Amino acid sequence: MLEAIKSFPNRAEMGRQLKKEGKKVVGYYCCFPPLELFTAADVVPFRLLGDMSETITDADAYLETIMCPFVRSSFDLGLKGRYDFLDGFVCPHSCDTVERMYNIWNYYLKPGYSHFINIPHRIDDASLDFFKGEYSLFKKSLEGFTGKEITDEKLKEAIDLHNENRSLMRQIYDLRKDDPPKISGAETLETVIRGLSLPVQESSKLFQQVIDEAKSRSDGPPKTAARVLVYGSEVDDPILINVLEEGGANVVADDMCLGSRIYGNDVDNSGDPLDALAKHYLYDLMCPRTYRRLTEEPYQEELDLRFKHIKDYVKDFNVNSVVLYITRFCDTHELD
Repeated sequence: MLEAIKSFPNRAEMGRQLKKEGKKVVGYYCCFPPLELFTAADVVPFRLLGDMSETITDADAYLETIMCPFVRSSFDLGLKGRYDFLDGFVCPHSCDTVERMYNIWNYYLKPGYSHFINIPHRIDDASLDFFKGEYSLFKKSLEGFTGKEITDEKLKEAIDLHNENRSLMRQIYDLRKDDPPKISGAETLETVIRGLSLPVQESSKLFQQVIDEAKSRSDGPPKTAARVLVYGSEVDDPILINVLEEGGANVVADDMCLGSRIYGNDVDNSGDPLDALAKHYLYDLMCPRTYRRLTEEPYQEELDLRFKHIKDYVKDFNVNSVVLYITRFCDTHELD
């Protein structure tokens, strides 16, 4: 494991340290809450994750066991005080289970601030207008919570910061195109998890340190015959990636919620910032919960709208093996 990654404390310690420094820290689910709005409001967005090493116990009193284990795990951690440093909670309608967690989390954990973001399931002009309205409401909500105005100038500055962050992560991914890769899949996922627990400036510093160390290392992953792409939803623990890599594979690419989906594209910062954010988060995040058929395209063109990015990853990273990681009861990914 790279020293730049090992030197960071665990996520709960990071959150409590940010709280001690006087930062407002708000937990959020999924890829769709616009991180740039958090940053422009001087709020640290803290991605809510589960814990594979913590048995789900307390959450079983509130949630049925045939519910998404990732959501159950994260709520279980909340009930056990692992997220007691959070100042608030933001929940998108990314799926029905996450949508229902908005009221459950509010009722039982009573965050000081909360907001729900509705997300269209289609990509068209009407959906984009609606989604921009949702982001405008979120902007006003954050301004009320922090007492700070989010100006277009602040929002554009935040977009630049997050675009730089995305660019750095893409550079980390590029290090995996080599054969053998200069950084492992497990190390990449560990970097992503830590980066989503930090202010964007600190996250970018971590990414740069990882890039510099990986480029100069002499103890990188060994060359193997299997170059694997992992497809999945909330893969929030490197244990699966470790199993594959310890078994003799190089995990060189992914299509995951904690991975390429959030770093693959920048936000166009040339025009109205809210327009740009709405278009990016609705169009560019390749999540199976979004229906992408724009007109009556032939079947092959419809497939390309949904899956061409995976074909591109296979070519760009010289992938010859694929592992599908489907969280139990995750209908959207199971159907794909």
